Amino acid sequence: MAQLQVPGGYKALLNEKETEHAIVLIKDFFQLALSTELNLTRVTAPLFVQSGLGINDDLNGVERPVRFPVKDMGDAQLEIVHSLAKWKRLKVTDMALKPGFGIYTDMNAIRADEELDNLHSLYVDQWDWEMCIAGSDRSIPYLKSVVEKIYRCLKRTEFYIYDRYAAIPPVLPEHITFLYADDLQRQYPDKSPKERETEVVRKYGAVFLIGIGGKLPDGSIHDGRAPDYDDWITESGDGHRGLNGDLLVWNPVLQSAMELSSMGVRVSPQSLEAQLAERGCPERSRLEFHRRLLAGELSQTMGGGIGQSRLCMYFLRKAHIGETQVSTWPDSMRADCAKAGIRLL
Repeated sequence: MAQLQVPGGYKALLNEKETEHAIVLIKDFFQLALSTELNLTRVTAPLFVQSGLGINDDLNGVERPVRFPVKDMGDAQLEIVHSLAKWKRLKVTDMALKPGFGIYTDMNAIRADEELDNLHSLYVDQWDWEMCIAGSDRSIPYLKSVVEKIYRCLKRTEFYIYDRYAAIPPVLPEHITFLYADDLQRQYPDKSPKERETEVVRKYGAVFLIGIGGKLPDGSIHDGRAPDYDDWITESGDGHRGLNGDLLVWNPVLQSAMELSSMGVRVSPQSLEAQLAERGCPERSRLEFHRRLLAGELSQTMGGGIGQSRLCMYFLRKAHIGETQVSTWPDSMRADCAKAGIRLL
């Protein structure tokens, strides 16, 4: 069900024309910073893929992709991507990229089952990126090093916007804090995962939370992850499981934690088998993507997605993602936004 949070006394810092200009500035600046920091080459990407090959992102395994038949392909079913988590790994493999080099692309998706609120939209736009790594890079220290590079891009973009719009001063802390989802569960056993995030992100300002998708000490999971791209089952050698995580920042407008990115080291053949078994879907191993991975035909990679409209929403201090992208919203939400001075594009 659609939910709306209306911050008291909200007033947009930029008008609609200024906002549109600022969106261009943020996107152009950030993607250049990201590509140079991580050695990423821009590639074009599909809006849809063929059903039944295991290439689409299954998210939590329950969200329905938008499907349609193609007349000139014998009514073969295609589906709008949820993200390009697995397609990118195929692309990196086909391009024969060396460790330390990768790709990024503008990903556009439709998530028809998304629960609409200030941060979630039917329309998803993000920078999807993927880089080839060596076997020795399948580690928490390497994951952290990449996160710190991405965080530097966020810091530079924040100053870039402040330098042009003095009404938007920087708020990101100098450094990002690394925490583990299982530690938070032990520390806050009576709180929900989102409440735990609120506690620590309010305290630190910017957090990378490691271990998303695997079982926590109480048998629950912090948040859903499909079993066939991020590695959330491998032990990291320090008593924790998982080689992936979410990058969270404190949103001063909504007074809440806000996820800007999720990323991780991708599954090996061994971790894929283990994760398919833990999620009770070993039959996926027969799909084309999974067969190639299990046969050792795919490059070892890590990658993730960074929300474009969310990034603009955060840096421009907007209260609703609909202020930085055009999408479709329930009539009741549009009416409530209009009353609160939240101008949806």
